[in-house]
Amino acid sequence: MDVKKLRYFVTVASERSFTAAAARLNMSQPPLSRRIQEIEEQLGVPLFNRDSRPLTLTPAGRLFHEQALQVLQRVDEMAGTMKRFVQAERPRFVLGLIPSGFHDRLPEVIRRYQQLAPDIDFVLSEMSSLEQVLALKEGRIDAGLGRMRVEDAGIQREVLREEEVLAAMPPAQSAEGQAGDPVSLAEVARHRVILYPRDPRPSYADSIVSIFRDVGIQLDRPIEVREVQTALIMVAAGMGACLIPASARRLVHPEVICRPIRPAVTSPVVLSHRRDDTSPQLAMFIRTLAELYGEWGYASPILTDWQ
Repeated sequence: MDVKKLRYFVTVASERSFTAAAARLNMSQPPLSRRIQEIEEQLGVPLFNRDSRPLTLTPAGRLFHEQALQVLQRVDEMAGTMKRFVQAERPRFVLGLIPSGFHDRLPEVIRRYQQLAPDIDFVLSEMSSLEQVLALKEGRIDAGLGRMRVEDAGIQREVLREEEVLAAMPPAQSAEGQAGDPVSLAEVARHRVILYPRDPRPSYADSIVSIFRDVGIQLDRPIEVREVQTALIMVAAGMGACLIPASARRLVHPEVICRPIRPAVTSPVVLSHRRDDTSPQLAMFIRTLAELYGEWGYASPILTDWQ
């Protein structure tokens, strides 16, 4: 959808007249009418009640108007952000990360990076592991943190460490096991397993399905949701159980029982970046991770040389 056409539509809706809108836009009325007709043809629905005076929006027009205002506001915000960035001429480091994927240590990583490189703007951008690959190739991000080992010739990926996965069990489990008591995948599978994210795929959800399949368990009617927060709300309501990385433990509702899995299950923390990227921004990020991993006691051979 052409942004210019959205502006035309919003102006007509505001003025409630093609004539007044054309004057405001400093254009003649026939081309303006054609642009609005093109939008309606593309959507397959009329947006204005043309028999009324002044013009009124149809129900579809009101919905489209709300969406158009949001899009135009975002476009204006983007333009302003880019203008401020260009004027400031400050280098940026943009990190892509999976939504709801890293909660425990990421704030400390950002603070340390800003302490080590106060002249570099640190920017977060939420996206899936697959989306990170495309964003890296297009130069929209400088590095990505994910859970999937995505193979691509132009991308270098490093498994920083394997993070423990916990079973988030519903409150009814309190009589059968307390937090800290190990639980088997078979016990987890007695409940409806809640998977996330629902899309895009493949994702962490597919990794969880594979974990159960590796021990011969076929999940019965799993529930798929978009975010880990939704999954944990459903667990707290007794609707099922789910597997979460240990770093997501802070999101857990007090009634949910988090239990270690035996045999142990882990999820990789994967750093992705453009192959042969020698930028100081990326080097500083790896140095930041190396320092903090050493302080946290995380074993990561990939980062050893940077400490």
